[in-house]
Amino acid sequence: MPEVSRRRLLGIGAGIGAIAASGLALSAGWARRPAETGDQLTSEVPLPQAFSVPLPIPPMAVPVSSGPDGDRYEMVQREIDAEILPGHATRLWTYDGSFPGPTIESRRGRPVTVLHRNELPVPTVVHLHGGRTPAASDGYPTDLVLPDGWTGQHSHSMVDDRAVVTNVQREYGFPLDQRATMLWYHDHRMDFTAPAIWRGLAGLHFVRDDVEDALDLPRGDHELPLMIADRAFDADGQLAYPSVDPSLTGEHGVREPYLAGVLGDTVLVNGAPWPVHEADTGLYRLRILNGSNARHYELEAVADDGRVLPLVQIGADQGLLAAPVRHERLPIAPAERYDLLVDFGDLPVGSSVRLANRLGSGRTADVMRFDIVRNGTSAPIPEALADDLPEWDRADAAVVRDLAFRAGRMEDGRHGWVVDGLPFDPARTDVAARLGDVEIWRLIADVHHPVHLHLVGFRVLSRGGGPPLPHDAGLKDTISLRPGESAEIITRFDGYRGRYLFHCHNAEHEDMGMMANLEIA
Repeated sequence: MPEVSRRRLLGIGAGIGAIAASGLALSAGWARRPAETGDQLTSEVPLPQAFSVPLPIPPMAVPVSSGPDGDRYEMVQREIDAEILPGHATRLWTYDGSFPGPTIESRRGRPVTVLHRNELPVPTVVHLHGGRTPAASDGYPTDLVLPDGWTGQHSHSMVDDRAVVTNVQREYGFPLDQRATMLWYHDHRMDFTAPAIWRGLAGLHFVRDDVEDALDLPRGDHELPLMIADRAFDADGQLAYPSVDPSLTGEHGVREPYLAGVLGDTVLVNGAPWPVHEADTGLYRLRILNGSNARHYELEAVADDGRVLPLVQIGADQGLLAAPVRHERLPIAPAERYDLLVDFGDLPVGSSVRLANRLGSGRTADVMRFDIVRNGTSAPIPEALADDLPEWDRADAAVVRDLAFRAGRMEDGRHGWVVDGLPFDPARTDVAARLGDVEIWRLIADVHHPVHLHLVGFRVLSRGGGPPLPHDAGLKDTISLRPGESAEIITRFDGYRGRYLFHCHNAEHEDMGMMANLEIA
């Protein structure tokens, strides 16, 4: 297949408001600002002192029934008022009244069914991100669940004759025949994913298996789920977001300065601002999700005596690595997940460890803090982890594709983001793959684009013609493309036939056209 020309891929041209520039100059500019593909909102309400709020742990979902055929859950999507900032009641959209939503725990190969009831004022869609899910339950953006009495229309559902629209509730079925890992579920409605996630529609879903169980990894209160997400607040303590239409029922998108992405000035972990967690001197397993719309982080664990503690990566988006990878600093893009071990065994009781963001400035340079308050029992880090990773080879590839992610125009002519020059159209097939085929995709970006494939995991083969980076290890479903960067990934389209998606997981880019259809036949 011919190479995509660098001129075509990087030539963004003038326009797109605050990010107007030539492609090369724009890429160079964003490369100097690696956290900021977008613009930052400033909160109008006083923000709390860092490390003054305890770290909350999301509630565990309880099945309404269990049997030989699996577990069944029911969730209600509803508005609540919750105290995120001390002294303020903030209106949120939630799954079952919590932000993040309730965490589901499941076993590999044991099916899970979730009945979602929509009591919000807008249509919704649920996507299990990272799930190996049949197309009917994958959360296609026009497969809407309408609220009771809905009389409005949706910008694309009327022209997509394959959409399956239901009233009030929908049952999603997840076979979960996949490796142990941490998935997450979130809203995926056409054109309005970004503001829906911003308002609270996100939660975690763990898959466990025998491979993981056989390893002596931290469990219970030494395994911490951490959803990191930035937000901003108005003068009344409500979530601020620059929607063109705040009702999320009409024109989609954000105001001009935020076309490249919306950043907040408040870092939340599990819905709490810059929290603190009391820990012992043992080994901890941190299950980290970047649940931000557009913000990138570079995590570093710094003790109060200045020592940098290793972040030992044992897993990626799609499960355990073959062997641990040690990092001093770990970049994480929107929608990426990392499974990390951090050892507090050399620290005295009374000390603390700050989880810092080296891409942040001011308040966004902090994420959370661990206070070491008691003695614990450490444990060795396994030298070998999993031996079940796929071993696809370049020679196995039936197809090699070139795909460009860059600025462009949406169907209505407004500035937006496109894949191979085209904005998303649910009626068009962009990539047609055959079930069982191995493919190599060569991806290239103008600015930061965390590219996510539905249904399948992939391995990173190269970046910029060189080897993958250390944090590219393992099986992933999201790759963070840096400004002007190319990368190669390899995957096998197995599991299910049907219509799926691939898209940028900068949620504003996704809403403004940077999404494409993947048809597996």
